[in-house]
Amino acid sequence: MYEQVRILCVDDEENVLRSLKRLFLDSEYEIFIATSGDEGLEILRRTENIQIVISDYRMPKMNGVDFLKEVYKRWPDTIRIVLSGYADTSSIVEAINVGHIYKFIPKPWNDAELKVAISNALDRYVIKQKNVQLTKELELKNRELQEINNNLERLVADRTADLMMRNKMLTCSQNILDSLPLAVIGIDPEGQIAQCNKLGMELFHHENGNILGTDRKDSLPEEINTFIEKVFEKGKLSAHILKNGKGIHTKGVHMKYYDGQEGIILIFDKDRVIVNGNCE
Repeated sequence: MYEQVRILCVDDEENVLRSLKRLFLDSEYEIFIATSGDEGLEILRRTENIQIVISDYRMPKMNGVDFLKEVYKRWPDTIRIVLSGYADTSSIVEAINVGHIYKFIPKPWNDAELKVAISNALDRYVIKQKNVQLTKELELKNRELQEINNNLERLVADRTADLMMRNKMLTCSQNILDSLPLAVIGIDPEGQIAQCNKLGMELFHHENGNILGTDRKDSLPEEINTFIEKVFEKGKLSAHILKNGKGIHTKGVHMKYYDGQEGIILIFDKDRVIVNGNCE
């Protein structure tokens, strides 16, 4: 359940230290002892991961409160416990406020109660470490999520810029088609009118005003649909198509590219007509 448990016991009375060591003989705890605050600090400096520090309250040179205050400053994750035979209210308050202790246990102690206090202190230590680890993991996940969001924002910005450029190019292409002195219609392999310039709209006006997206058989005359089928067969064809008694010079190309793009391109020259002519 725990990592290797290390407990530091600090007391200027060696018989107290011997009693504490005997108390934990049947446990797997690693016990360190020191007879002064300075010695206890030195043990903490050279020993990793001491989870619990038990200190006497009244010791010469450095008392328990000053010792635990220094422990808290340098090793704040440790669980600090005070043992004292001077359990007056002011000393308890001082130990809590200055030394940030977890528990104040009077001397002489009850062995069972002290063991329970140590067990609870270890639970507290483990929970605290887990909370620290979870906080670090959460911070890491938040950073990763922020990076994903940043990448997504960049991707959206790039896609938006690309889409705007494509729309600009499409608008430019449509303007070029509309500027041509020829009517141009593009038809996809399914027979849907996918492109049409301004003259094409005027030449083959639809009841809804726009033939884009409509089926060619619904929007174009029978003669032109017959011509389209011939273009599909031959790949390229020219003819004069009758419309309103006039033969319009028409060219058709079956467009087919390696990338899968395919369709029929029709070009109608309104200025080249044969009045009362016949279809070829």
